[in-house]
Amino acid sequence: MQIAVLTFDGFNELDSFIAAAILNRLRGKGWQAHITAPTETVVSMNGVTVRRQQPMAFAAEADAVIIGSGIRTREVVADPALLAQIRLDPARQLIAAQCSGTLVLAKLGLVAGVPACTDLTTKPWVIEAGVEVIDAPFFAHGNVATAGGCLASQYIAAWMLLRGAGRAEAEAAIHYVAPVGEKDQYVARAMAVVSPFAARQAALAG
Repeated sequence: MQIAVLTFDGFNELDSFIAAAILNRLRGKGWQAHITAPTETVVSMNGVTVRRQQPMAFAAEADAVIIGSGIRTREVVADPALLAQIRLDPARQLIAAQCSGTLVLAKLGLVAGVPACTDLTTKPWVIEAGVEVIDAPFFAHGNVATAGGCLASQYIAAWMLLRGAGRAEAEAAIHYVAPVGEKDQYVARAMAVVSPFAARQAALAG
């Protein structure tokens, strides 16, 4: 499973790195999450400079795509040339967006007619884009998921692992990163949040 983590200037480090780190727990089994950006380097909202691992074109080839958030997302969606570089296929790819990344999905028409999650700051902009925002950390419809809140990254990772590798691998990855003394609770919470959506999709596919 090759995963593009779309990362733009002004990005939120938590969004780009937490899910990527969890997903890369399965690197030995062929999973790899790549920081994917429109320029050779991108600078985070806190001034951290990161060199991309893949160009934007990789998003069209990847098996899964995560769109992180940042303080310049409204500039991203206001740039037609940049939006045109984001070529996604929900029929083939698992696609997830976190916080203001949901605004990107809204502008691409990938959450039309379904509820979506985002952060409280981005909420009015997503609503303005014609999308219903729900008060929840995670929601998925088919192969497209949205999450709200920086630490909801774990739910995106758990959902992708559950869909692509199975429950045992998803639980093991969350268990590894969870705080000592709270591991069972973290695994149970993550599975409780994402399992209903994975089960619904499996039922539809069956």
